[in-house]
Amino acid sequence: MDNIRLFLWFAFLGTLWLSYTTWVADYGPTAPPQAPSASSEVPSSAPAPASPLPELDDHDQAPLAGEAPSPVAAPAQAIHVQTDVLDLLIDTHGGDIVRADLPTYPVDKSNPDRAVRLLDYAPDDLWVFQTGLRDAADESAEPNHLATFHSDSQSYRLADGQDELVVTLEWVNDGPVKARKVYRFHRGEFDVDLDLELDNGGSAPWRGAAYSQMVRVHHPSQRHFASVESYSFRGPVLYDGDQYHKLKFEDLTKEAETQTLMNGWFASIQHHFLAAIVPPGSDETRYQAIARGPEYILTAVSPLEEIAPGAKLDYNLKLFVGPKLQRQLRATAEGMELTVDYGVFTVLAQPLFWILSHIHTWVGNWGWAIIICTIFIKLVFYKLTATSGRSMAKMRKLAPRMKALQERFKDDRQALSQAMMELYKREKVNPAAGCLPILIQMPFFLAFYWVLVESVELRQAPFMLWINDLSVRDPYFVLPVLMAAAMFLQTRLNPAPPDPVQARVMQIMPLVFSGMFALFPAGMVLYWLTNTVLSILQQWRINQLVARES
Repeated sequence: MDNIRLFLWFAFLGTLWLSYTTWVADYGPTAPPQAPSASSEVPSSAPAPASPLPELDDHDQAPLAGEAPSPVAAPAQAIHVQTDVLDLLIDTHGGDIVRADLPTYPVDKSNPDRAVRLLDYAPDDLWVFQTGLRDAADESAEPNHLATFHSDSQSYRLADGQDELVVTLEWVNDGPVKARKVYRFHRGEFDVDLDLELDNGGSAPWRGAAYSQMVRVHHPSQRHFASVESYSFRGPVLYDGDQYHKLKFEDLTKEAETQTLMNGWFASIQHHFLAAIVPPGSDETRYQAIARGPEYILTAVSPLEEIAPGAKLDYNLKLFVGPKLQRQLRATAEGMELTVDYGVFTVLAQPLFWILSHIHTWVGNWGWAIIICTIFIKLVFYKLTATSGRSMAKMRKLAPRMKALQERFKDDRQALSQAMMELYKREKVNPAAGCLPILIQMPFFLAFYWVLVESVELRQAPFMLWINDLSVRDPYFVLPVLMAAAMFLQTRLNPAPPDPVQARVMQIMPLVFSGMFALFPAGMVLYWLTNTVLSILQQWRINQLVARES
């Protein structure tokens, strides 16, 4: 039974190492993004994508085909839009957002002026929205993402005390059909309302459809170590109104993904951040994802509509570009919180995050929220771990008698095993019960791990004293040292394995774990330290009660 316990510890340690190496490979240091520019101009030398227009034929026809698009020169002017949480450029060539910086999310906490950049028109990091209306009768004059738009101002800023900022772009067209794109930005929110409007001032009906698409250069993840199944996905995703699908770039190079759905949306995601487009849920929308050269293109095309002379078309989209804040994701679209990729631990991680976030609203500090949540978990499993603890305490009490049996049968291991089993049976002790706490803690530990590394709410969150970022390792390794001391004390409260080799392994286990945890985020070490201290207090109390019963 002691062999099982030792095996579980090593399996636990191995799982930790695999999780950490996966985290390092996925989220390790990368080349910092360019610092955001305060200028509203796009350099004329910067290329913009000439992505193909989606077809308006029957829904079972592929909307995109052909070779990869060739870049063209970007216009020299763009519209600069600033809110309290977004710093954007809207290209007048197409009227779409082509750059997005997040001023409240610095790349590095020590350099707060360098913001995370998501959307970008730069060729190597191309990631842009493209929206518009297609004319089924006259493709030469339509307000698509290749058309020219005009705005009354080249710069917009959300003023103090202002909750909504409206930016209107008019389609430059001399014909009777007028169109515009109306953006609505909201204070504190990363979702953007976009209305595609068309006024048919002609004498004949206008027939066409609205579309939206996203183009992004694919950068495959570089993994140098063994991977676990649950890892943060980087690439395109699609929600079909019921299920959430990750679309692998390699699969899209072989065959396009095409579906006709209601209540769907698509996005491109990465660690902590995403950009998404949500078409109207009531429409039967045709979705397609396809790889073209180094890029993938996600497209949504609405059903064809006929607009009578004098009538208007108003097509409402919702865009999201920002961090994976779960409250805002849920408010933007059904199922969008699934982009926070907890993997196979989602069933545990989501409730844990829900508890954490509610505790945080009360205490206002993620470090204290982790401590209180750990106490809560310990209370939930108190009875179960107490039963195991009593068995461990009885085994510790039997240690002298087990030592005597070892001396008596030191040359006969079979007789020793039989004698020990008889002793366990006589004293009503289950040696396997000591494995139960490890089995209980492993899934919760790993779920907690992914909550800490995947939840952007904890990104760069301070705790107290020298811990100013729970998402990175303790800079002075104080928490790992305290954890090693606590684990060593915990081993002293538990019965020593009868085998001397196993006993020595258990003695060095605190050092192994502390060395391992020295590389982990401080929030993870804080959780394990708190859990260990609570386990020590519980086991100490149980040992006292069992001693009094004799």
